[in-house]
Amino acid sequence: MSTRTHHRAAIAASLVAAGIVALPGTASARTSATTATATATTAPLVKGLYQSAYSERNDALWVTVSNGRPPVTATSLLKVDPDSLVVEQTITPPVTDAATGAREAVYGVAVDDEHNTVWVTNTRDNTVAVYSQRDGSHLATLPDVAHAREIVVDERHNTVWATAFGSGTLVAYDSKTFEEKRRITVEGASPAGVTVNDRTGTVYATDLAGDRIIAVTRASDTPSFVPAGDGPISISLSRSGRTAYTADQTAGTVSVVDLRTGTVTKSVATGAGALSLETDGRSGDVVVVNRTAATVTVVDPRAGVVEETVTTAANPNHVEVADGSAYVVDKSGAGAAGADQMTRIDLRH
Repeated sequence: MSTRTHHRAAIAASLVAAGIVALPGTASARTSATTATATATTAPLVKGLYQSAYSERNDALWVTVSNGRPPVTATSLLKVDPDSLVVEQTITPPVTDAATGAREAVYGVAVDDEHNTVWVTNTRDNTVAVYSQRDGSHLATLPDVAHAREIVVDERHNTVWATAFGSGTLVAYDSKTFEEKRRITVEGASPAGVTVNDRTGTVYATDLAGDRIIAVTRASDTPSFVPAGDGPISISLSRSGRTAYTADQTAGTVSVVDLRTGTVTKSVATGAGALSLETDGRSGDVVVVNRTAATVTVVDPRAGVVEETVTTAANPNHVEVADGSAYVVDKSGAGAAGADQMTRIDLRH
């Protein structure tokens, strides 16, 4: 991950059979393991983890939790200490149906440190919501985001972008007022992963069905398209912003995409079910979660080679990179009482 200016988030769950939605993800006993080069620490949190986002301002990880199908009653937003992996705060989303007890279930998450807020996608409710990082209060729910999937904050331009997977739409909000600013629809597209160039304000989303990247600049509502790999579901950018990386779920690869020439320059095999990836701002490496293979792979995108592979518990779901560490949430149920886990992998070796 980069600095406070650019915080990305992705709902980190694989797409499953048609008709089933595609969703994004209290520490006790911690375990540590060292591979030939990497040190990893794992702690159980709670059941139903989906994804996490790091706040530099508050030195905290915000983790989304949801369980079951509608009506979803077990859902929360956790504040986790990135060093101890201990849950510091549990926020319960508001009730949406008093009769069933259903709550506004949270899946994707992004942090806006400029305004000290947390943005989440409520995939099953077709909305996004905003919470205060200061006290955890629910500030707003914003409607009409069909199958809201991923969300990213562009702090420099006071903009938040969400992908509406169900309608082929990218929706932009003012990060201060929460008002909708733009709505870009690409007919037939399935926008999944999303990231933003914090210098130019250009937003990039993966089109899962179209095997391409959708690019929208600040100056035009007419998108452009760049080829990607087979089944691109997650996306990040190089430090220069001139290269994009996609996690290709179908192919089990990371694609290296030159955004200037519009070409895939490299394809690196990482493992079955490549699902979530993030750029390490320090090294320029790309860290990718392979859900089916139950591994995390570190790729040197310039050389197009795998540098390291770390085995995780079953079903790793999302990765967040911050301060030289990769934070991976899984859906393994391997903790006490079926709790899912967070693993911190040291990337600074």
